[in-house]
Amino acid sequence: MRVVIQRVSGARVRVEGEVVGTIGLGLVVLVGFAPDDAEAQMTWMADKLWGLRVFADEEGRMNRSARDAGGALLIVSQFTLYGDAARGRRPSFTGAARPEAARTLYDRFVELCRARGEVAEGEFGAMMEVELTNDGPVTLLLER
Repeated sequence: MRVVIQRVSGARVRVEGEVVGTIGLGLVVLVGFAPDDAEAQMTWMADKLWGLRVFADEEGRMNRSARDAGGALLIVSQFTLYGDAARGRRPSFTGAARPEAARTLYDRFVELCRARGEVAEGEFGAMMEVELTNDGPVTLLLER
């Protein structure tokens, strides 16, 4: 399971021109799944995302989580996180979970995150436009 997170002051996802998910302060979570991903990885990641201290406290130090800051998560499925461009000019995506399996994993991951706080999401499998204001900028890569 791979996740790219960006701390944002606001973000939204559009599908065919229509906004399907939006948040104010929070984290945009781009998530990709491998074929062998399971509940343990998703539970760990949900806990990590909600506990990760990347928001400023009163002294300006990164000492508050999204939950502490009153933020939300915007979760967007992105199989291209498993793209391998080491050879040739066209990436290979053989390391990504097949769409049917990835859909099940994605739905469960969203459910686990939603049980911990406010969550908005994109649309699995759709061509999406993600618009965000990266705050900092702060961008992290997590893998489990």
